[in-house]
Amino acid sequence: MDQESRLELLRRLAEESFAFDGTASDPERNCWLVVHRHIHGVLPSEYDIREIDEELYLEVLNERRALSAS
Repeated sequence: MDQESRLELLRRLAEESFAFDGTASDPERNCWLVVHRHIHGVLPSEYDIREIDEELYLEVLNERRALSAS
């Protein structure tokens, strides 16, 4: 099985975050949603308190900002 590189993962998750802009155009929220789904396999419920990888979240958010700027 071919593993996704870190850069490919960041790009994919950042691109996926744009799909949530229809419900709220909030990059921080939308990146958090995709990272949560990536780590836990599901979107969070209203009271979901499971932790996510903050470093991954910040990298995805930076990638999304870079994509938005270009």
